[in-house]
Amino acid sequence: MKHSIRMIMIMFLCASIFFIFGCTNEGEKQESKKTEEKQTVKLTISAAASLQDALTEIQKKYEKEHENIKITFNFGSSGALQQQIEQGAPVDIFFSAAENKFRPLVDKGLINKEESKNLLGNEIVLIVPKDKADTVKGFQSLADSGIKQFALGNPETTPAGQYGQQTLTKLNLWPKVKEKVVYTKDVRQVLSYVEANTVDAGIVFKTDAQISDKVKIVDIADANMHDPIIYPVGIIKDTKHKKEAADFYQYLQTEDSFQIFEKFGFKILK
Repeated sequence: MKHSIRMIMIMFLCASIFFIFGCTNEGEKQESKKTEEKQTVKLTISAAASLQDALTEIQKKYEKEHENIKITFNFGSSGALQQQIEQGAPVDIFFSAAENKFRPLVDKGLINKEESKNLLGNEIVLIVPKDKADTVKGFQSLADSGIKQFALGNPETTPAGQYGQQTLTKLNLWPKVKEKVVYTKDVRQVLSYVEANTVDAGIVFKTDAQISDKVKIVDIADANMHDPIIYPVGIIKDTKHKKEAADFYQYLQTEDSFQIFEKFGFKILK
């Protein structure tokens, strides 16, 4: 009898130890998971649509080297992104395709001048669907009667559209061709319209044209035809992840990143 009672007590004691150990172990796992979640930082980068391919490649390389950082991109026209930031959108870094969509944020104190840099340059080109390469010879061709429509980013919000309009104005073409314009929300929509043969031609950045095998560049605007094409990048002053944002901002200025930008056709401004 005593032996049976002793065995029951031993079994009860063992069960209690296993229960306590199990609870402790589960608690440690949950605590470890919480710590891991706390350490993972999500950065939001608002960037010009023309940067999409280059930044996506840089992101993959950066996240592989920084496993606790997850980067989310908000690609669009620089003017629209500027307005979102002014209205309080939660952004850590802004990468614009034009100074005039970036400097107002510096002037308003939303970006510190010391934490911004003019990083990249680009070119404005005229593209056509590959099967129309023989009918459109250059910017002057846009005034021909055979050209019914061409795509251009909204000059108010899209830098490529702004530079394109300046080019056409400098060439004395704007009054003749403005009725043919199909305005788009950003430069990538111009590219998609030309690829789909929806329009006869389109004005984009050279880097956009180079990623597509469905279009052909038929003309390149001289640099004196428009404002200097400058891509500034900067850290948003109210970022909640200052250390991580500063690290990625600096990474964009490394040789590894420069090689990727140059691969996609951008010019490095040093």
